[in-house]
Amino acid sequence: MKWKILIVVVLLIGGAAAGYYFYEDTVEKTAVKTYETTKVVRTDLIKTVSATGTVQPRDSVEVSGKVTARIKEILVEENDHVTEGQIVAILDGKDFEAKLDQANFTLTNARQKLERTERLYKIGAKSLEELQDAQYEYDRAKSAVELAEDDVNQTVITAPMDGVVVGEPKTPGTMAVQGSTNPTVIMRIADLSEKLVKAKVDETDIGSVKVGETASFTVDAYPDKTFAAQVTKISQTDTANSWDTSSSSTSSSNNAVIYYYVTFSAPDEENLLLPAMTARLDIVVGQVRDALCVPISALKTDAQGSYVEKITKDAQGKDIAEKIYITVGLYGEEFVEITSGNLNPGDDISITYEAAEKRSSSGMQMPRRMPPM
Repeated sequence: MKWKILIVVVLLIGGAAAGYYFYEDTVEKTAVKTYETTKVVRTDLIKTVSATGTVQPRDSVEVSGKVTARIKEILVEENDHVTEGQIVAILDGKDFEAKLDQANFTLTNARQKLERTERLYKIGAKSLEELQDAQYEYDRAKSAVELAEDDVNQTVITAPMDGVVVGEPKTPGTMAVQGSTNPTVIMRIADLSEKLVKAKVDETDIGSVKVGETASFTVDAYPDKTFAAQVTKISQTDTANSWDTSSSSTSSSNNAVIYYYVTFSAPDEENLLLPAMTARLDIVVGQVRDALCVPISALKTDAQGSYVEKITKDAQGKDIAEKIYITVGLYGEEFVEITSGNLNPGDDISITYEAAEKRSSSGMQMPRRMPPM
């Protein structure tokens, strides 16, 4: 008798569970589905590429001596404006002046010997070979005088260009060493009337950047001020010349990020930008005026391509979602351009995301929640 009662109880529980699932499924099917929507709009769309660079003067030069000597005088100070040819420093030239006096003495003797040999050659007292030797000694002494005069002249340092003295010049008494590899830099002069920004652009973005494109940037010194810039040059090699396998400077890492130098002109009428300031740039690489746009969050895709869900109302006021397949154009930060598709400004589109229902390993749909016992 007990087992009959147990069977009845089990059947009742099973029937209740089946009825609950049927009821829940019916309610869900008849429930009104609502969507979170946004509007199709027309707006100006801008695509930018970000980069970081350094402010530089358009032209600059390091002033060094062509002879090795101690600095005797520095005639300019930091931030002084100088003009091309202006004397900016004088080196100690005593040794060179002494060499010049010696060279002049040697030249005088060589001239007298040449004149005497010429007279004797005319009367047959000297041979042609002796006359040629005297001429050679005179020419060599004359060249030595010219070299000594040039060394003396090189002790007077002049500005090679118009500009501003940037940084502190060397102090008098410093030994200024000449050379082609590591000369002593007495001072630096830069043309600050125009500024450049030299930035590194990632290889994934360099294809979008073109000469003539505009940019804007900020510097930490003036965080609330935006400066304008324009692309003037794009380097044809990466910053590390990593393509040159014969170069000793080639990076050994194959996973290193590749950057290219891009140079910008940066007008600075107020002279606010200083060399070495860090510039954070936004380069305009694409722009469309009055574009038909939807938020990027509204885009969906399936096997047929990109689409949005256009929301309309039926006779009972319920939301109806219609798939509208579209072709996209320029991407901005928040919006994307729509170049084709049955959309108009003001249309409501869905930004609701629907997650796929989980299924068991056997392919059967798993229940969302258990019924109460």
